[in-house]
Amino acid sequence: MQAANDPNRRFYGAITVSDRGQIVIPAQARRDFGIEVGDKLLVFGDLRFGLAFDKAENVIARAPGFSEIMGTEAEE
Repeated sequence: MQAANDPNRRFYGAITVSDRGQIVIPAQARRDFGIEVGDKLLVFGDLRFGLAFDKAENVIARAPGFSEIMGTEAEE
């Protein structure tokens, strides 16, 4: 669902965390952001505002030194 006041913002619905801690990213979100099977996602968090996910390749493209800062954590 597109936000009425900003065509770039979307609401994709609710997801449930499994007993193994897994989530399913809604299909439309995967299509919109080009997420494919095998892609590596990085998880960022702010205790006040919540979680954010981005493809590792996007983060590295925007901040080339990021992979060195994160070391192996970006690979897990």
